[in-house]
Amino acid sequence: MSSEKTVDVVLIGGGIMSATLASLITRLQPDWSVQVFERLGDVAQESSNPWNNAGTGHAALCELNYMSESADGTLDPAKAIGINEQFQVSRQFWASLVRDGSLGDPGSFINSTPHMTFVTGEKDVAYLRRRYEVLREQPLFAGIEYSEDSRVINQWAPLLMRRRRAGEPFAATRIPAGTDVDFGSLTHQLFDAVTTAGAVLNTDHEVRSLRKQPDGTWTVGYRNLLGRVPGRVNARFVFVGAGGWALKLLQKARIPEIKGYGVFPISGEFLRTDNPEIVAAHEAKVYSQAKVGAPPMSVPHLDARMVDGQRSLLFGPYAGFSPRFLKKGRLLDIVAQVRPGNLVPMLAVAKDNPGLIRYLLSQLTASRATKFAELQEFMPTARPEDWYRIVAGQRAQVMKKDPERGGVLQFGTEVISSADGTIAGLLGASPGASTAVPIMLDVLRRCFPDRIDGWEDGIRGLIPSYGSTLNNRPRAADETMRATAEVLGISL
Repeated sequence: MSSEKTVDVVLIGGGIMSATLASLITRLQPDWSVQVFERLGDVAQESSNPWNNAGTGHAALCELNYMSESADGTLDPAKAIGINEQFQVSRQFWASLVRDGSLGDPGSFINSTPHMTFVTGEKDVAYLRRRYEVLREQPLFAGIEYSEDSRVINQWAPLLMRRRRAGEPFAATRIPAGTDVDFGSLTHQLFDAVTTAGAVLNTDHEVRSLRKQPDGTWTVGYRNLLGRVPGRVNARFVFVGAGGWALKLLQKARIPEIKGYGVFPISGEFLRTDNPEIVAAHEAKVYSQAKVGAPPMSVPHLDARMVDGQRSLLFGPYAGFSPRFLKKGRLLDIVAQVRPGNLVPMLAVAKDNPGLIRYLLSQLTASRATKFAELQEFMPTARPEDWYRIVAGQRAQVMKKDPERGGVLQFGTEVISSADGTIAGLLGASPGASTAVPIMLDVLRRCFPDRIDGWEDGIRGLIPSYGSTLNNRPRAADETMRATAEVLGISL
């Protein structure tokens, strides 16, 4: 490919983020040329792969870390509502693509799976009860149920209650409208649609350099890994959706906005069972409280999964450590990120998070029996012979400057964009994939302020609630959720 060729958009990374942005651009600006570069042999092989994530359609229905308790004991639902609002945007977008045939059978990527929260101990039971009382008043959480009755919880999720100790305080909430999402299947289908529309997907191509040119374009240097052939292409706009490697590439681009940022990689693993008898007895995603000092992404959960038409159960995650920024990254990733501008924030994070370090060490040194005992706290009847270990994807948590503390560890996602809007990238992890559509709309607003108004009608055609919120409009919330549920074939 000649270095003189200029395309409108280059997307780096073949995950759900690039697939979503490509889908939006090919619909809003169909005359633009789009090229995608993925270093592996297929798309959706890192965090978008269904076995590298729990597949939870994150809507804050069951995740307690989206509604933490303040120092004075009050509960603010704002973050939970915000996450749910974002997921509703993604659902509307997917429903539109199902309607126009860009996505196939919705059952191939999204399925109804009740979302539950299960806690034990008087303190957590009291918290969950108060959380329920707050959320039951919110339109986006309509249908939430609460119980401390073992008979009721046994109907919802029998594996939680069999052989549970008598006299132990416990409680659960349940929302039938939860979902399980196969982001691997979704990503493949989105890329199939955009390549049919004219986008070019280059797999086995690793981007090595990003250089800003005097005319404002970016020269993207890459290597075809199959033939070890280098190449270059110019782009008017670049999006870096390369997971943990996004930091490395944005650093190579030398944009000032990336200064002070670093990432802390956390690996993980799950226990999985495909035993039909066990799988048939649990049709829910059940989240609980994270251990003291554990990061929010390590909240234990017992998840029903549907991947390629097969049902399985996952339990985890168990945290681990790898210096790689991607599951198939490089051992020197964690060292290669260090710059004069991010060294102080990273050291501050290490100093201020001893609990996280202790937690990681405890996970790394935990025996197989100790780890399995965590599953048995959820499922007392679990037997080791029914479960096997799978290695999950890498999560690169954001570390950045903080004026008061020097640096902070941030759990979530963050868009980094240049002042002129010619390049943007995404750092961070959960809720990630479930909120890909609103995150990519944010990229469009930041980077194309002169075009976003002209795209508004097109966006609203795909996402009817665009530009407004649903939770403060009960009727609109109900109508929107019903409409998307009908198209996607999922429960209300």
